Parts: sequence; structure tokens; C-alpha cells
Amino acid sequence: MQADREPRSASQLSAADGTRQLLQWGSLIVAAGLVAAFLLEAFLGGFSPTGASTNSGWFALIVALMCLPFGGLLLLLGLAKWLRNRAHARRR
Repeated sequence: MQADREPRSASQLSAADGTRQLLQWGSLIVAAGLVAAFLLEAFLGGFSPTGASTNSGWFALIVALMCLPFGGLLLLLGLAKWLRNRAHARRR
């Protein structure tokens, strides 16, 4: 049995499609990666072609290398959804 539901309007879909959360969390994750990269360079001994020079430097390098690509992809997806919602709102 499938309940009869009214289709959601475009404004209801865009308000609940997760764009805000993607942009928010993507920017926070990228910021964490940038902070880790800054700490690595400024306070934790930097890194060379063979890797970081301290144990805490390795940890910061791992955090930066995980956060920057993942957060960047979240931001890219959030930006694409925001642009789609904006273009869709202009058509109405």
C-alpha cells in the first residue's frame, strides 16, 4: 500500500535538499585541513619529500591530506547544488 502524497513544491525541495549542510560541513572540513597544514609548516617541523619530520607532524599531514580533498569535494557538490537551486528559482 502506498500512501497518496502530494508532490512537494520546488521551494520545499530546495529548502530540504541538504545544500546548506554540504556548504557548512565542507567549509569546516577544509578549514580543519588548512589549520593542520599551517600547523605542520609553522610549528611541527614541516615536511620534506620523505614525509614529516616529527610524529605530530605526521599526524597533521595525515589530517590535512584527508580533510582537504574530502572537504573540497563536499564544497564543490554544495556549490553545484546551490547554483542549480538558484537557476531553478530564476526560471519560476
